[in-house]
Amino acid sequence: MRYISTRGEAKSVDFEGALFSGYAPDGGLFMPQEIPTLDYNTLRTWSVFSYPELVKELSSLFISSELIPRKELNDLIDSAFRRFRHKNVVHLARLKNGLNILELWHGVTYAFKDLSLSCTGQFLQYFLKKRKKHVTILVGTSGDTGSSAIESVRGENNMDIFVLLPKDLCSQIQELQMTTVIEENVHVFTAHGNSDEIDEPIKELFADADFARKHNLMSLNSINWSRIMVQIAHYFYAYFQCTPSMDMTPLPTVEIVVPTGGGGNLTAGYVAQKMGLPIQLIAVVNNNDIIHRTIQHGDFSFSGSVKSTLASAMDIQEPYNMERLLWLLSDCDGSLIKTLMEQFYTSKNLTLPEELHRKLSEALNSCSASDKDIVQAMRRCWEDNRYLLCPHSAVAVHYHYKQLDCHLSNGPRCCLAPASAAKFPDAVLRAKLVPEVPPEIRALNAMETRSTTLRREDNWARILRDRIEAIAQRRHT
Repeated sequence: MRYISTRGEAKSVDFEGALFSGYAPDGGLFMPQEIPTLDYNTLRTWSVFSYPELVKELSSLFISSELIPRKELNDLIDSAFRRFRHKNVVHLARLKNGLNILELWHGVTYAFKDLSLSCTGQFLQYFLKKRKKHVTILVGTSGDTGSSAIESVRGENNMDIFVLLPKDLCSQIQELQMTTVIEENVHVFTAHGNSDEIDEPIKELFADADFARKHNLMSLNSINWSRIMVQIAHYFYAYFQCTPSMDMTPLPTVEIVVPTGGGGNLTAGYVAQKMGLPIQLIAVVNNNDIIHRTIQHGDFSFSGSVKSTLASAMDIQEPYNMERLLWLLSDCDGSLIKTLMEQFYTSKNLTLPEELHRKLSEALNSCSASDKDIVQAMRRCWEDNRYLLCPHSAVAVHYHYKQLDCHLSNGPRCCLAPASAAKFPDAVLRAKLVPEVPPEIRALNAMETRSTTLRREDNWARILRDRIEAIAQRRHT
C-alpha cells in the first residue's frame, strides 16, 4: 500500500513515510493510493469481531506485512488498548426510543482520541526503535488531542512532544490533563488565541523543509493518516452492533451520526463507506458550522471568527480533513484539490464546483446544534435514561431527537460519543444536572502544573523554533 498527497505533486510514500509526516511536501495530506473494498462474506466474518480485532484487520489492509509483520501488528494493537477501562475497549449504550450511543471514551483521558493515538504511539515506537531515530512531534489542540497525544508518548526518550492549546477555550479538566504532565519530553504551551490560530505556527514550521528535516518534525493531529485509519474501526463496530441482520441481501443501512470539528472522524467514516460498509453518515456540528454549510450549500467559507461553544473541541473554522473528503469525492483529482484548497486558505472563501457539491451532499447529510440545543439534549437524555452526555455527544443526540420529534425514521441509528461528560462539569451544570467526576480527574486540581504562555503579541513560531533548537542541542551534549 502506497500513500499519495491529496494535491498530487509529492512522491508516494509507504505507511512509515505517511506516519512520520505532517503535511505532504506539496501542502496536501497523505491518503492511501487505493481504498480496499470488502465483499459480503468478509463483512459477515467481521461482524462477530471485537473492536480490537476490527482494528487489527483494518490496519493490516493499510500497513504492509513487510513493514510490520501481522503478529507484531497484533501485539502493538493489544499493547495500545491495555490501559482502557472497559473490557471491550468501546461500549454501545442502548437507550430508550432507539437511541444507540457508541462510547468511544474509555481510554486514559476519557476521549475518543485515545483510541487512535494509543495505536499511533505504538506504531511510532516500533519504527523508532528499529531505526534508532528521534522525532519532534508538534500538536495543536482544541481540547482532547493534546492530552491523548501526550499520554501516547510521555516519558519516551526518542520523542519530544510540543503541544499548543488555546488558553481558557478548553475545559479546565482538558487543560489540566496536559499541564499536569511533568515529563522531560513533554512541552506544553498555552496560547492566547483560538484553535485555528494555534495551527498557524505549526504550519509555518512544517513549511520550513530544512528545519522539518533537521528535527524530524511530525504531527499527531488528524492530518496524520494513522489516526484516520484506526478510527475507521468505529464505523464497522457501530454497524455490526446496530444492524438488525447480517443475513439480508443487500445488507440494511445504519445511520451513523458523527460530531465533527476538524473532519477527521468524518473522513474515517467515509472511507468505511467506500470500503463497502452500508452506512449513511450524518455530520453534526456546533455553531462553527462550516462543514454543515459546505454539505448543504457548497459554501466552504469562513463565517466570521471562531465562536466559543459548549462543545469546545469542535470550535473550528478550518476543518483541514475536508481536503481528504473532497479528494475522495473528486475521484482523487489532485490538481483540482490543489486549486480549491489554495483558494480556500488564501481567501478563506470557496464555493464548491457544482458536481463536487452534488457528490458531497449525496454522500453525507448534516445538522448543526446551538448551545441551547446541546443543553436541551443533555437534559432530555438524562430525564429519559439517567444517562449523562458530554456536550459534543449531545450535538449528535440533538439530531436523533430532532428526527424522533418529526417522526422521521431511517432505520437503525448510532450516535458516536467522543468524550465522557466527566470532562465537562461546567456544561453539565449548565444543563442543571449534577456532574459525576471520577477520582483521577478530581485529583488533577491538586497536581503541579507546567506550561509556557504565548501572548498574542509574541512570535509563536519563533518561540517554538527556539525551544526545539535548544532541546535538540541539550540532547546532543
